[in-house]
Amino acid sequence: MSAPTPSPVTIRDVAQAAGVHVSTVSRALSPDKRSLISEEVLHVVEEAARRLGYRPNRAASALRTGRTHTIGVLVPDITNPVFPPILQGIEASAAARGYFVFVTNVMDPTLARPVVERMLAQQVDGLVMAIAMRDDPLIGYLQKAGMHTVLVNRADESGRLPAVVSDDRLAMKLAVDHLVAAGHRRIAHLAGPQNVPTGVARRQGVEQALRDRGLELACVAECESYSREAGRLAMAQLLAQNERPEAVVCCNDLVALGAYDLLRAQGLRVPQDISITGHNDMPLVDMVDPPLTTIRLPHRELGWRAAEMLFDEIEGKSLSASTVVLRPELVVRESTRRIS
Repeated sequence: MSAPTPSPVTIRDVAQAAGVHVSTVSRALSPDKRSLISEEVLHVVEEAARRLGYRPNRAASALRTGRTHTIGVLVPDITNPVFPPILQGIEASAAARGYFVFVTNVMDPTLARPVVERMLAQQVDGLVMAIAMRDDPLIGYLQKAGMHTVLVNRADESGRLPAVVSDDRLAMKLAVDHLVAAGHRRIAHLAGPQNVPTGVARRQGVEQALRDRGLELACVAECESYSREAGRLAMAQLLAQNERPEAVVCCNDLVALGAYDLLRAQGLRVPQDISITGHNDMPLVDMVDPPLTTIRLPHRELGWRAAEMLFDEIEGKSLSASTVVLRPELVVRESTRRIS
């Protein structure tokens, strides 16, 4: 005959073991209220909870407070090296507040609405989204549903939702200014998808930076996605246009690596024949041949700031749908050269 299943440890059991009132345990184990308890009592309660193997009943807590202490995060491509550090920042903020994070990979934009509906059904307290498209109807749906939502790495051009982004236009200005200072005049652009806010902003940034220098964009090819293969295809299109450029500003590092692939296949050298710049400073681009000149972004801070803004929304501390813009920096390596 099997032994009876032991009853789950309750908050009353922890209170008895710690020698304190049940309400004290409740506050000590609540991320929102633990600041009301002294460090000494917190230690006693947490030690008792660990010793007894106490696990909070999240379902019961959600019924009492109306919160599940979970948030959802939607990213467009988890294999893109940009997103792991963003997720690390989100998770660091969430862990400090006792929240659990659900992460979903949404590569197909048509699946975004069903995924969000599933998140709502799970009663998440809020969402951090890195998948917003231009004029995205999903934003209106989330507003109508009353779901706390913060965008990260992409901003809503209409300003309906708060967002944390890097300054895409400044990033492209840094790249263009570097190339112009190195003597380049025929500068081309491998642009990101134009249905994505970052793709549009970076293209506009390149064009404006060139105008500021009295130059025009030599040529442009649009990438279908932020991927290495898309960069290879776009670079082939670019080289088929008119006179070969002296330098190419790429919308991201993966696209730049695709450009490397195509140039190498055609017997062209970087930077001797064409200088190349990227964007993101993803891991290992300092180890490719040649090491990539690129734009470094504070990815972890992007995620952390976005999560902090979301928790302010959840706690009723946010007053408006503001956009936080973080500053990028240029990292010069060996994929660009000075020409006479």
